[in-house]
Amino acid sequence: MDFRYTPRQADLKARAAAYAERLYAYEDQSEEAGGPLPADTVRELAQAAIDAGLYAINMPEKWGGPGLSLLDQVIVEEEFGKVTNCLWDIPWRPANVLAYGTEAQREKYLLPVIRGERFDAFAVTEPGAGSDPASGTSTATRTDGGWLLNGEKWFVTCGDIADFLLVQADAGPERAATLFFVDKQAPGVAMTRVPRFMHSAVNGHPEFTFTDVFVPDEDVLGGVGNGYELTKEWFTDERLMIAARTTGAAERALQLARDWAVERRQFGSPIADFQLVQGMLADCAVDIAVNRAYTHQVAWEADQPGADPKTLHAKASTAKLAASEAAGRVIDRCVQIFGGRGYDRSYPVERLYRELRVDRIWEGTSEIQRLIIANELIKRGTRALALPLP
Repeated sequence: MDFRYTPRQADLKARAAAYAERLYAYEDQSEEAGGPLPADTVRELAQAAIDAGLYAINMPEKWGGPGLSLLDQVIVEEEFGKVTNCLWDIPWRPANVLAYGTEAQREKYLLPVIRGERFDAFAVTEPGAGSDPASGTSTATRTDGGWLLNGEKWFVTCGDIADFLLVQADAGPERAATLFFVDKQAPGVAMTRVPRFMHSAVNGHPEFTFTDVFVPDEDVLGGVGNGYELTKEWFTDERLMIAARTTGAAERALQLARDWAVERRQFGSPIADFQLVQGMLADCAVDIAVNRAYTHQVAWEADQPGADPKTLHAKASTAKLAASEAAGRVIDRCVQIFGGRGYDRSYPVERLYRELRVDRIWEGTSEIQRLIIANELIKRGTRALALPLP
């Protein structure tokens, strides 16, 4: 097994790290503004990502994307995860399932996103349907030439800047879970609230209502009844990227805490000389190392021909669960090492402390990840999860 990056991957990592460094300069401005940055600043940074080949990284070259493998994407997202205020949203990552659109849908929706001209957002969660998407009450009722969509969606990440939404709703009397393209400006679509959360993110997570929104037949993604399978594939991808970003965030926190421990003096010595501090630093390094290795392994497996999607779904859950919880432990220790300054919002460790908490909730809570993993173990035994693909 060769774990070395190829020269191309080493260059990719360097480019992603350089871009992340550029974003660092806007962290304080974003924090002071409560998240958003000026539109011209966002456009400038988005164009820089496009120029660096770091925009829409999950899309193939034939459509104008960089054409990165999942392992390549993990390498990039790990560097992006080091940036606070969710500024990693600026180098846009379209929903992977947009690739399943028809040629007409691709021209209308996906290609403008890859070019940085439009933005998408995924709308699945509802007030009464979070961990259990099957309990959703959004419906699509047959009408001439299409569907009438009714319902409510919460926590629509980046819905405030999106031009269109991918909305999951139950279609017809059979209640067949289906994904619909919905223009945000369509009659009957209302963005009702943009909640303020613990973290100050550059983009919001608003709530929407849909009242008799007409969706033509040509704006059904992947066919009626395929919504759950497409959403599951989206979750697999997103959970793997969360594992990568939380690992990167933990690495930045550790680097900051290590530097602080070496420079900060108490009782006549750098606090790095104290064994209790050394123990925290060592535990952080272990949490980061093992999760980086596993996340890279799962991404590599997903890139192999014939990879089983059900096993990969469970392995992505394993990576997300382990990395997000480990990152929570790492940032907690790092705040402790910084002492009172770790509680100061002008320090990145404080912002990371607030931001990393949601990674154990969104795209499936830690508890849901455990259920997915346990279900895979019960159905297929321990070898499927314990061993890499042959």
